[in-house]
Amino acid sequence: MTREITHFINGEHVKGTSGRFSDVFDPNTGEVQARTPLATAEEVARAVKSAEEAQHEWQDVNPQRRARVLFAFKSLVESHMEELAELLSSEHGKVVADSRGDVQRGLEVIEFACGIPHLQKGEYTDSAGPGIDVYSMRQPLGVGAGITPFNFPAMIPMWMFGMAIATGNAFILKPSEKDPSVPMRLAELFIEAGGPKGLLNVAHGDKEAVDAILENETIKAVSFVGSSDIAHYIYSKGTANNKRVQAMGGAKNHGIIMPDADMDQVVKDLVGSAYGSAGERCMALPVAVPVGKDTADELVERMMAEIPKLRIGVSTDKDAHYGPVVSAAHKQKIESYIKMGVDEGADLLADGRGFTLQGHEEGFFVGPTLFDNVTPDMQSYKEEIFGPVLQIVRADDLEEAARLPSEHQYGNGVAIFTRNGLAAREFAAKVNVGMVGINVPIPVPVSYHSFGGWKRSAFGDTNQYGMDGVRFWTKVKTVTQRWPSGDIGDQAFVIPTFQ
Repeated sequence: MTREITHFINGEHVKGTSGRFSDVFDPNTGEVQARTPLATAEEVARAVKSAEEAQHEWQDVNPQRRARVLFAFKSLVESHMEELAELLSSEHGKVVADSRGDVQRGLEVIEFACGIPHLQKGEYTDSAGPGIDVYSMRQPLGVGAGITPFNFPAMIPMWMFGMAIATGNAFILKPSEKDPSVPMRLAELFIEAGGPKGLLNVAHGDKEAVDAILENETIKAVSFVGSSDIAHYIYSKGTANNKRVQAMGGAKNHGIIMPDADMDQVVKDLVGSAYGSAGERCMALPVAVPVGKDTADELVERMMAEIPKLRIGVSTDKDAHYGPVVSAAHKQKIESYIKMGVDEGADLLADGRGFTLQGHEEGFFVGPTLFDNVTPDMQSYKEEIFGPVLQIVRADDLEEAARLPSEHQYGNGVAIFTRNGLAAREFAAKVNVGMVGINVPIPVPVSYHSFGGWKRSAFGDTNQYGMDGVRFWTKVKTVTQRWPSGDIGDQAFVIPTFQ
């Protein structure tokens, strides 16, 4: 029989009651390996009630003891790294080495959150006025929720619940129904690390569960990563229900290649960032913008020489550069965009459609695809493909190249490859994009900075993790205090000026 995944509520595995399920595939074979229950609003409410009860005690636990639970959790995740990576690959399809990176980047945020005794400190002003002191404190919101995507089922949940729990909140995680087993395992390990039951709950689901989260009055904040249309929906509905919301959307990241760039490094970086993880990264580089004809011609020639060297294999193949995409529907979507690019007049130099792997003919594989002479008016350029497809858009100069990411609807990440420090500095300062890489193809910030794009890549005014994470998951209370000396003096009905 097909394995049935459960919810994780109040520290226990709980079977779904809705009677509705979503299939979990093995992307390498195309076969159904499990099914995920889709929660009702009542099941979400049960998880929220459990979280609320746990949070009342957790908020009174001092920050140092909270950090010790996170330290123990970090240690447990590290000791289960191979298990988690293999489990992740079995449902997502990315190669195991890439899955290790998925887990590790999440752990880096847990490491940052372990510093919460320092991070959550408030401010203090002695003698702001005669005998008057002013101080602030950061307090938890209560119950938070995270809605996470399929492409990083370990990293992004840890981005969210690590910061939320460290700051004294309880958390409801609604992971992607496509690859839910790693989030479940993380919740189990959190309990093993000494986390209170009910503090981290996992409720699977579709739109019904999402709406239940957005409408539940107890949930005070919602964090989301996914497509821009859904991000906009979650931001709009969540804020309409008086919730604090951060919603990260889609991306179309550009790589600007200047004539003076180290082309050996450029090709290596482009191959990895465009085709790694089958392009299923919001920080992939799916658009290359070579500046000048000679740069473009050399880039095309070199890329055409590198693409045949790519090894596409099952996720457990240690020699594979990337594995299958997550589902048959996603494979079909990617291939429809390749057809769109051809119909729009772009030059298809390498066609990944129809790729099959011997012995795994039903797997969800897409070969590396390369387009040249893509133009900004093409729909395939305007939209996020989220697959192993690299589009080359030629530019005559840096000004023209910089306009492309600046004017695109998405503004998640951008990279420039050059040896010219002044050009790079000016580009980084002026480009209308949230995260910039200089000779770095995937500019995901380290855990003590923060992750966030601009335009339709992000809704809300705070980023993921870093100090923005501390700010998002806490509210500031400011206290103005005076201790009477016995000489009260005249009372004045005017606003105090502290002079």
